[in-house]
Amino acid sequence: MTIGQDTKSLTPYPKVRRMRFRFGQPEPMTHQFVRDDIPLTHLIAVLSGAFPPGEESFIRSVRKFSGGITDPVLKKRVAGFIGQEAVHGQQHRVLNDQLIEMGFPIVRIFTFEPGALRERALVRIENLVPRHAHLAFTALAEHYTATLAARVLGEEAIQTIPGDPEVWNLLNWHAFEELEHKSVAFDVYRATGGSEALRIGLMAGSYALTIPVVGLGVAVSILSDPRSWRPIKVARQSVRLVRGPIVKGLLKEMRPYMRPGFHPDDIDTTELLERWRAELFGAQGELVDRIG
Repeated sequence: MTIGQDTKSLTPYPKVRRMRFRFGQPEPMTHQFVRDDIPLTHLIAVLSGAFPPGEESFIRSVRKFSGGITDPVLKKRVAGFIGQEAVHGQQHRVLNDQLIEMGFPIVRIFTFEPGALRERALVRIENLVPRHAHLAFTALAEHYTATLAARVLGEEAIQTIPGDPEVWNLLNWHAFEELEHKSVAFDVYRATGGSEALRIGLMAGSYALTIPVVGLGVAVSILSDPRSWRPIKVARQSVRLVRGPIVKGLLKEMRPYMRPGFHPDDIDTTELLERWRAELFGAQGELVDRIG
């Protein structure tokens, strides 16, 4: 079978946009760049720190199969996926440099140059697992980010959270492109014979670990930042975060992925994509001047 023949994606080709965000301009970023919200500030810092190495890993997982892709549609979609993920990592590194200077030590853990010892160790670990397991993890991670992206772009309560404008520009752009390429890794996995049992099993394990792992990361980030040592305030704001539009019900929205026969395009985000494409990159788009 030609790789890509049995895919059913409805999303367009992912378009690679060479973005150039200007963090700290014209006004310097404040330490709590999500205004007066310590846990959410640290949650975004942790996620931003983890994105560059994570996205490089996702690219490697897809490239392991790219040599066998002959279907022109899937081949073009894979090229777009790789290009978008590479730019995501590049721009989050720019933000991460700012975050390290501002006093977020946990971000430094994820920050290393290409070819550095930590990256080589990560690649060795990846090569110890079967190729399809690595790709299945990428597909489930893409489902996580696409589900969160749909919330970020679709919930007015999230869009109106006060914070640093350029950080929100980065997050909106990243969320938009995650929806553009949400099914690419999944389609490569399915077209190359990846099993439903492995796909569903890995998601089930990740599903159980999501809240503990992310919660631990945020807690460590807060503890490593003396300016955030305000236990009562942090506890109150953490409850608000868990009960708010970013987190509440998020895991429930992940569950369809564990249904046999599921495809990411079963969740239609076409209208959301079209609205935000115009808002971000239309003639008067908010981010047109950020394209390098």
